[in-house]
Order: sequence, then C-alpha cells, then structure tokens
Amino acid sequence: MTVKDILETMDWGPAPESDTEAQGWLEKHGRRFGLFIDGHWTEPGETFESRNPGNGEVLAHVTQAGADEVDAAVRAARRAQPKWAKLSGHQRARHLYALARLVQKHARLFSVLETLDNGKPIRESRDIDVPLVARHFYYHAGMAQLQDAELPDREALGVAGQIIPWNFPLLMLAWKVAPAIAMGNTVVLKPAEYTSLTALLFAEICTEAGLPRGVVNIVTGDGRVGEAITAHENIDKIAFTGSTEVGRIIRKATAGTGKSLTLELGGKSPYIVFDDADIDSAIEGLVDAIWFNQGQVCCAGSRLVVQEGIAERFHAKLKARMAKLRIGDPLDKSIDVGALVDRVQLDRVQHLVDEGKGAGEIYQTPCTLPNRGFYYPPTLITGLSPSDTLMQEEIFGPVLVSTTFRTPAEAVEIANNTRYGLAATLWSENINLALDVAPKLAAGVVWINTTNAFDAAAGFGGVRESGFGREGGWEGLLAYTRPKGKTRPLTPITAFPAPAQAKVDELDRTAKLYIGGKQARPDGGYTRAIWSPKGALLGHAGLANRKDARNAVEAARAATGWAKASAHLRAQVLYYIGENLAARADEFAKRIDLMTGKRGGAAEVEKSVERLFSYAAWADKFDGAAKPVPLRGTALATHEPVGVIAAFCPDEAPLLGLVSLMAPAIAMGNRVVLAASQPFPLAATDFYQVLDTSDVPPGVVNILTGFHNDLAGTLAGHLDVDAVWAQSGADISALVEHESAGNLKRTWVNNAAARDWFNAESEGREFLRHATEVKTTWIPWGE
Repeated sequence: MTVKDILETMDWGPAPESDTEAQGWLEKHGRRFGLFIDGHWTEPGETFESRNPGNGEVLAHVTQAGADEVDAAVRAARRAQPKWAKLSGHQRARHLYALARLVQKHARLFSVLETLDNGKPIRESRDIDVPLVARHFYYHAGMAQLQDAELPDREALGVAGQIIPWNFPLLMLAWKVAPAIAMGNTVVLKPAEYTSLTALLFAEICTEAGLPRGVVNIVTGDGRVGEAITAHENIDKIAFTGSTEVGRIIRKATAGTGKSLTLELGGKSPYIVFDDADIDSAIEGLVDAIWFNQGQVCCAGSRLVVQEGIAERFHAKLKARMAKLRIGDPLDKSIDVGALVDRVQLDRVQHLVDEGKGAGEIYQTPCTLPNRGFYYPPTLITGLSPSDTLMQEEIFGPVLVSTTFRTPAEAVEIANNTRYGLAATLWSENINLALDVAPKLAAGVVWINTTNAFDAAAGFGGVRESGFGREGGWEGLLAYTRPKGKTRPLTPITAFPAPAQAKVDELDRTAKLYIGGKQARPDGGYTRAIWSPKGALLGHAGLANRKDARNAVEAARAATGWAKASAHLRAQVLYYIGENLAARADEFAKRIDLMTGKRGGAAEVEKSVERLFSYAAWADKFDGAAKPVPLRGTALATHEPVGVIAAFCPDEAPLLGLVSLMAPAIAMGNRVVLAASQPFPLAATDFYQVLDTSDVPPGVVNILTGFHNDLAGTLAGHLDVDAVWAQSGADISALVEHESAGNLKRTWVNNAAARDWFNAESEGREFLRHATEVKTTWIPWGE
C-alpha cells in the first residue's frame, strides 16, 4: 500500500515493530535453552520447539525438565529460603526494586519477545503486559519494605511451586513471583510449554539484579513438570493459574499433604449492558473485554447479556465495529487481533463453534486471514438461550455469545447461571442501578463502565469453579504467609466407653439434631450413648447420615436473608446468644465437666460468651478498602460472605470450639452446618436451646451429631456447600480436601495439628478471612 493509497482510503497502513533485538537475544543463546536452577543455567537436554503463533516458525528449542531437574530446583530453593527469609524487609525490597527497574530497562525486548512467543498484538504487550509486570515488582517491593511493621506476626510459607499459563506468560510470572519472594519465600516456577521464552529472559535479569542463588528457579516443560512440582514433598505451597479441569486435579493431588493452595481458574464472565448505557462506550469496552489477547483471557467478557429494548441496535453497532477490527501480524502496531497461541487452541475454538452452530446466528468479521499462523476471526453468536452450550462452556478464543434480558433481576439470574465466578462487567449510566447489581453478581471482580482493569494493589481472583485465593493487594500477600509459631500434633480424644455396670440416675434423655431451626430425629434412627468417665449415662446423641447432612445444607441454603441482613442486626443476634448462654452458664459448665471429666467447664463457658461478644463487635468492623489504583475512580475491596460453610468442630473444647467456628461465620453473614464434637456432643445439643431463644433465623445455624468420618465426605462433596472447615479431632483433612474438588470449594483444615482454643490465636482476623470472600468492584468516574 502506497502513501497515496493510504491518504485516499484512510485505511491503516502497516507499522511493523522490529524483532531484531529479540532475535539477537535468541541467537546469543544459540536458540537452545537449559533450565535456570540455583542461579545457573543447565545444559540443554531433551528439548521441544517454541513456535511463533503469528507465522508458525520455530523460535527456539527449550529443555523438557524431568523429575530429577525439578528435585534439583526444589533443593536449591529450600537451601536458599532460610537466608532469604532472614533478610530484613528492606533488603528484600531492594532486590524487588532492582527487578522492577530492569523490567523497565528491558521493556522493549520483553514486549517483542512476548508477542513473538504468544501471538498477542505488540500494542498489548508493550502498553499493558510489561508495564503491569514492572508495577507488580514495584508494588511488592513496597510490601517487602512494610512487612516487618505491618505483618509482624506472620512469616513466609517456605518454597512455593508456581505453575502459570500461556495467555499472559510474563504478567502471570510477576503475579506469582513478586508476592512470594517479597514475603521471604523462594520459588520454583514452571512457565507454560507454549510460552517459556520471557520467563527465561526474566531468569537472566534475576542474575542482573543480584538476586541470591536459588531464590527464583525456572523449570520448563509440559504437564509432567507441573505434576512433579505438585507432588514434591518439599514444596510448601502450590499456586496455579490455568484450566478448571487441571485445577481440580491439583486439588485432589495436594489433598492431605499440608500444602497451601491457591487456584485461579477459568471463567465465563457476563458482560451486562442496560438500556440506559452509553452504547458506543459499552461497545468499545466490549471490544477490549472479548477480543483483547484474542479472547484468550480467563476473565474475558465472553457472555454478552444485553437489555431487550436495545439489543437489536446494540448488535448492529457491534457488528459495524467488528468489521473495522484488523487481524494480522502481531508485530504490526496497527493490528487489533493477533494469533491464537497454537494450532491445538485454534482447533478447539473451531470445534466448539461448529458444535454450537445449531443454536443462534453466527456473524464473523469480514476479513482475510493470514495464510500462515493460527488465526480465527472475531465472532459474534446471537439469539442464544442461557442454557445453550456456547453460553456455558469457556471457549477461550475471540468468540462472543449473546442473549437478552428484560429486568435487572433477570440480568442477575442469567449472569449467575454458570458454574464459574471470576469476573463480571456491567454498563449503566444509572450508578444507583450499577451499585445495586454489582454485589448480587457471583464474581470475585466486577467492573462498572470499564473492563479488564488490573492493578497490583487490587486483589484478583474468583469464586465457585473459578478457584479460590486472590492475587494482588494485601489479600494476595497473605496467601504467601502463615502465622508465626510452631504447631504441635493433635492428641485424639475418644468417647468414654460404656461401663460394666451402668449408672443411670436421671430420666432418659435423647438429644436430636438441629436443622432449619427445629429439632429433628436422625434419619437413620440410630443414636449412641454418651457416658461420663465415672460410668454415668449423660444422654444419647443421634447419628446423622447423608440425608441429615443434605437436609441441613438445604436449610442453610434457603436462609439467604441472613447474608442480606445488616451487620448491626447480626451483631445484635450474636450479643443476644452470648447473653442467653451467660444466663445458663452454670448448667453448661456442669455438662462440660461431666462429659470431659475435668473442671474447666466454667472457664470454657465464660470464654465462649466472651468470644460471642468479640464477633458481635467484629460484625460491623471487618471492613474493606478503597484501593489506590491508577484510575480516575476507585477499586472497592469489600468482604462478602462465603455462603454455606460446613464446619467440623474440635473435641478438646466442645462448646468453645463450636462457638469459635460458628460465631465468625455467622457474623460475616454465612450460614453454617456444624458437626459437633464427636466424643462430647451434648454441649452442642444443649446449645441449640440457646439459639432458639436468641432470634437466630431458621437455617442460619444447623447442628449435626455423629461420626466426623461419616459426614466429611458428604459435606465436602456437596455442591451446595461453599466451604468446609475441618478442625476436627478426627483425621479428615485429606478426605475433605479431596472431596472438595467437585465444585472447588474453599477448605480450611487442621492437618491433625492442635490449636489452643482459649488463646488469642483462635479468634480474630484469621477466622474472619476464612469467613469472607473479597470482591473488588472497579468504579471509574468522570466524563
């Protein structure tokens, strides 16, 4: 195209970015790369090809690591970790600052190499990815600087195994590495097989930054490397970003190992447009939401939900805008949509669209695709119903699917009609409407009148099958730390056996289960006798079964009004529970002493009352934050209830342990299914009488008695349970974590470690964090 042609047609001309420096860097390494372990490069071994998705050409050969190489990397990280953690926060901050500066100094090289390796347009690599990488290291340099003052009671986890995807290779590395090393951890990182090159360049700048040997180790290869990292016994944490299917496998593989786990998984994010929206702005936002990075974004706004009255006009304008999108060589600075990462991904997108052709009307951008590389045209499919496969399945490509709604309530229902919950976008000029809808969306991140806004200060992560944990902000930082102090093993407590000669002085008493605000007989019809150490029969407790657990979960799920109640109201109810428990303190103390054979009942009741008051106080004080993001507006991080929590109560403090789990959960608006202390259940069955007189709505608190091993699999596997807390005296941690993989619910297990339920460590912010999800709502303002 000549200059004359451009002036006459006003079409974009080519604006190619030179790849000379990036190709030179590859040549410097002979286009063959080993692994980066203990500050050194290994000799290349068995290799695989890294190709340019834009033209299919081989860029380099990268080493396929094996189990021995992973083990060497873990051993290097383990050796380096104690010294790295012992450095002051300021000393670590200097290293992170150096990494941030070096990313900026090598920004053009990183950008071009990322585009060559990944296929995304150079404008995105240059203007979004690489600046955000530098931002994360700057931000976490500050976090390291503040650690000693702001997190004096927390310490590094140890060695983190990190597995990142191919859609944002360098940015995902920064999201994982920066908070980990800021807090004193060392890392073994596996980049995606398709896109390893910028991670290897990052390894090179780690040396330039003077990072101590072993702090960052990079091992490349296919899924076998990820499996080896996940299975390695000397890794303390696994951080994974990728598909939901693989996340489910990792959850099962790490069950019972004691490894900390965070998962950032797939999504099918709704993009809601109300009829009062600025349509042109909403369309520009939509271009960014779905065709950014060719739609290969876990939080892509891939599900358009537009109000019926403007749907026809909106779709017409959208098609006109799609016709202007430019598809081609990713190194061309005038290109909007680049190449998919690999032939495998291209085939997958094509297959999903072909499968769904029977539903909806397909429109594709009229364009000529390059004859080399892996390109797919921007696609819009309209006229779908919410249940259609294309509306439910993550396509992970430049394909937008659409349906309509009539009312805000219907928009929320359609938006939440998915197993995912990563992000959501809504457009409306009515800020009251927007702020009413945003909290109702099942998503970890909500963008109002903007989309794909990210920053190191604002937590990012999902709910449901989009995973758990957050990256960015204080909440992301905490995932790489743990409370200071050593743990001690839990001493199992067994129920007292039946005596040779029973002593029955009182009228027979059978305690029932407590479900939906009512006493309920156990479905199986079985009970067990509870004996004192002196052989006195104290009563009988029901043995709950699967049906009882199901009924309790249904009752809890139905009590949705509790989450909507004001924090002040929840506080009043907790105070009332404490007041009514205090009125019966002598009775409860006597019951505890008779069951346990000890004399600590009075102290336990007193501490239980105090703890109820503490969480009543916290109910309206565990507040969020307005994050200082680079936006004319704000990113609000708010605490929302997790939902339905199943909690297995400890044995060593049958009343206090139950209260310590119940109170923070309901203070934050959750509903609970409590499995009472296994050997000493009668404190819990007495306690529901207190609940009956304390204005607790039916279904908010449900109490089951029985064997924890029998109930753990049922509750952990139940798809309507959102989290499981296993603080049991029974060894159920592995079972709970394994069964939770079904809907990837959050878990909090004790791994057979003891806790002093009377100490300050057993109340406060740690419990409140487990009882809440952080939702980040981005709210820009201005014309």
